[in-house]
Amino acid sequence: MKKPRPKHTKAKTKARQGRVLVVTSGKGGVGKTTSTAALGAALAQSGQKVVVVDFDVGLRNLDLVMGAERRVVFDLINVIKGEAKLSQALIRDKRLDTLALLPASQSRDKDSLTEDGVARIIAELRAQFDWVVCDSPAGIEKGAMLAMRHADVAVVVVNPEVSSIRDADRIIGMLDARTAKAESGQCVDKHLLLTRYDPVRARRGEIMKVEDVLEILSIPLLGIIPESGEVLLSSNVGAPVTLGSPGSAPAQAYLDAARRLKGEDTGIVITTDKPRLLHRLFTRRAA
Repeated sequence: MKKPRPKHTKAKTKARQGRVLVVTSGKGGVGKTTSTAALGAALAQSGQKVVVVDFDVGLRNLDLVMGAERRVVFDLINVIKGEAKLSQALIRDKRLDTLALLPASQSRDKDSLTEDGVARIIAELRAQFDWVVCDSPAGIEKGAMLAMRHADVAVVVVNPEVSSIRDADRIIGMLDARTAKAESGQCVDKHLLLTRYDPVRARRGEIMKVEDVLEILSIPLLGIIPESGEVLLSSNVGAPVTLGSPGSAPAQAYLDAARRLKGEDTGIVITTDKPRLLHRLFTRRAA
């Protein structure tokens, strides 16, 4: 008598539930877009599946920093309005197969963003990616509010100057009050990213020291990005600094920050590559 064959059941696969990270500050010009690109690339370099989303409708720049400006066909607003599918608007990075970009529209205004449309797109992206990194526009208007609306994690980007710190303090208050998590009684996981930091100038009293910034804002420090021309050089050639200048001090600082976002316990060290940069500039003049 033959024994009955065991019944095979299909293994249940756990649906992906990516984390939404907003890169914000309130103030313009502090390095939100370059930080979005660098953190997104750094997470992708570590094997995470990442999409970076530009919420700066009308003034998009993330596509330039990512080197994808010539590949934009459809954008965030096209998807919200049903003029294109999400898969048509996503631009896959040619250097990292785990990294993608959802660009903003350059011809529409922020009123084209709708809360329902953003919620739908974020839900779709969560199901496809480990990290959804949202590049917030400057200010506290509609685009910035929707960029942070569904955040699980916030990276608050500041320069070591009073106006930047004041604006960041207001943004922290909004993260604690105006996000979906806050409204449900939960907290957005907030981190501080200090950019354009020069320890020599801090010692001279020309800019704020790290400990002073931390005392005012009272959120955990994610990383310190040193003042360096490498960030601008990489952006100008369309590459996040972790890809365009991987051996530089800012690249290492962003890579370390990405590890901390993933929960790794790494110490924060302030480094600088100014001597190497000066050498490069001198070499170019000599040529």
